[in-house]
Amino acid sequence: MRTIVIASPKGGTGKSTLAGHLAVEAERQRGGPVAIVDTDPQGTLSDWWNARQTPTPLFAAVDTAHLSSRLEALREHGIEVVLIDTPPAFTQTTHRTLSVADLVVVPVRPSPHDLRAVGTVIEAVEQQGKPFVFVVNAAIPRTRIALDAVRALAQHGKVAPATLHNRIDFATSMVDGRTARELNEKSRSSGEVAELWSYVNIQLRKHVVE
Repeated sequence: MRTIVIASPKGGTGKSTLAGHLAVEAERQRGGPVAIVDTDPQGTLSDWWNARQTPTPLFAAVDTAHLSSRLEALREHGIEVVLIDTPPAFTQTTHRTLSVADLVVVPVRPSPHDLRAVGTVIEAVEQQGKPFVFVVNAAIPRTRIALDAVRALAQHGKVAPATLHNRIDFATSMVDGRTARELNEKSRSSGEVAELWSYVNIQLRKHVVE
């Protein structure tokens, strides 16, 4: 089983949207069964899942105080991938969650405030010796600031080659428990998510010995 933690020390980076989209895409690309875990008290990912009309991905209610044992139970039940959403601040819960990650995915909006905040997550994941990858999220297509964000992040770690752009279908799909692909499988957004999951999956396989 492989565990992906979506983490950022800043709110509004799109962690829950990213977690839901990657989970559904992992199932679509036969990477499942997939389970999602929501450790954010705001419960955005939980609300999204409760609105879904399809049974996958699975939702696992987890007490973070017993996170390791709960993940082991998911492994024993045949779960292949777990995606964990985290709070919009680096709390004790976040650090506990990072400790079980096989890969940490860090969404970053291309803005000065978001770029300044990445130092916190870099320090945390490096302290625990966890591999991580940045994802530029909610970028405006063909803007210099998006390209500058990629260059700036690349100085600190790997940056996913798939950028997720600021399109209404990402937000719209989350309202009723769907993803951009489930709204329109031929959309640019669905293509970006497919490319991103393929990259994340490759990174996982580099770091996880089955």
